[in-house]
Amino acid sequence: MPITTLLEQNCKLYPEDVALVELNPAEHDDRRMTWRDYDLVESASVGPYRREITWRVFNEKANRFANLLLERGIQRGDKVGILMMNCLEWLPIYFGVLKTGALAVPLNFRYSADEIEYCVKLAECDVLIFGEEFIGRVEQIADTISKNRLLFFFGNAATPRFAEDYIKLTSNCSSRDPRILITDEDDAAIYFSSGTTGFPKAILHNHESLMHAAKVEQKHHGQTRKDTFLLIPPLYHTGAKMHWFGSLISGSKAVILKGTKPKDVLEAVSRERCTIVWLLVPWAQDILDALDSGALKMDDYKLKQWRLMHIGAQPVPRSMIRHWKEYFPNHLYDTNYGLSESIGPGCVHLGVENIEKVGSIGIPGFGWKAKIVDEARNEITESETVGELAVKGPGVMTCYYNDPKATEEVLDDKGWLYTGDMAKRDEDGFYYLVDRKKDVIISGGENIYPVQIEDFLHAFEPVKDVAVIGLPDKRLGEITAAIVEVKPGAECTKDDIDDFCMKLPRYKRPKVVILADVPRNATGKIEKPLLRKKYGVLDLVALENES
Repeated sequence: MPITTLLEQNCKLYPEDVALVELNPAEHDDRRMTWRDYDLVESASVGPYRREITWRVFNEKANRFANLLLERGIQRGDKVGILMMNCLEWLPIYFGVLKTGALAVPLNFRYSADEIEYCVKLAECDVLIFGEEFIGRVEQIADTISKNRLLFFFGNAATPRFAEDYIKLTSNCSSRDPRILITDEDDAAIYFSSGTTGFPKAILHNHESLMHAAKVEQKHHGQTRKDTFLLIPPLYHTGAKMHWFGSLISGSKAVILKGTKPKDVLEAVSRERCTIVWLLVPWAQDILDALDSGALKMDDYKLKQWRLMHIGAQPVPRSMIRHWKEYFPNHLYDTNYGLSESIGPGCVHLGVENIEKVGSIGIPGFGWKAKIVDEARNEITESETVGELAVKGPGVMTCYYNDPKATEEVLDDKGWLYTGDMAKRDEDGFYYLVDRKKDVIISGGENIYPVQIEDFLHAFEPVKDVAVIGLPDKRLGEITAAIVEVKPGAECTKDDIDDFCMKLPRYKRPKVVILADVPRNATGKIEKPLLRKKYGVLDLVALENES
């Protein structure tokens, strides 16, 4: 059953129930805005700018865009790029593409003009729809990418000369379902890898992958019609969207929050009565810091209905979750592990019933298998032995689009996806991330796993965030360097870090400590290539001086 079927079912079963809410704390207004098709209905309520649509309107918007694409000659197998910030229209546009039998191609809103052009060409997009925030970037490449492609503009600004007005065009299109036959085996979407090692790869998924993500999410977190999901991460990424699929399959409301500040998150949970929130490590840490400092007070918000907080996209420090439970003792908690190649989160997850195993990424998710393999890809059965994590299930990608060599490197003929993550399994069958294969530091012949040191340093009270990387060394090959971001207002010196690290085995102790901000991308991953580029060219004396 294709994922579009769920939207159509919700439209029939709950037509006037709210499907999506958009909150923009940066734009305060004395009106609460409710979208009924393209008409605005106003009702008094002071607060952040707010819009909402019902399941009926959601489906109608998707149908209008689908019919526009079909009128313009878009067919099964064509590709439609989506370059937009999170907003109320994002998901209806995505589903409009899917309803035609074409492929949705979400693009990272941080891409430069060159990266946009690269991805549009790699995915062979026939259409690009872009928001007003991207006029300047698209204009730089418009003459190149507009050849044999349709460009649609969405926004309140004047439509640029090189594009057509999405809102005007779709308002004149039929809101009836185009009734294009779609099967589970049909290609559905192309996502892009995070591109931390160069230009990103195009990851192809079919409708079975998307539907399995919805089943996994509901199986793991038990969404019902009574739940409200707070959606914060960018929708171009598999993580945010695949967690939202739990709302889609249960017919429940989701709130798209345009902001990550702790105050905005707690206000959204309180105002919209959110029950499930998916966070990234930095956002959860920011909330804890704000509560610790007194900048935020729990009693100022209505939070009793909030039942589940879960985290994905990166290793989760045990100390942070222990601290979280001090403020939210009744919260269920889950760690979600996944890749865009395995349709986002959930192929391995901790499970809300396994809080005593926090620090582990968990066990294979619903419908998934996992194993640890050695360099020759032979399965390692011994517990606590480090190897590469491999996963298998209905959500594994079809391939890297137009890149058979890269596909062959990570996907075997039995359906196993080799993740590039180094991991180990304990005697109870729980998996623990050790590090990315490419991030392992080899110092004097010893394998050093940065995640283990990062997790250790996260337990040091003044530390807000930390990244451990390898730096070139003539004698040892590489040495470990810890970039440490200190909490606002906290006092912490390099010597304090060194003293704390005395508890580590000598070979794991960072040889260099740099007190600086830790850069993370939009999906929460530490940008280690950027750090290696920035600090790898400096000698030890320069690094010591910078600290």
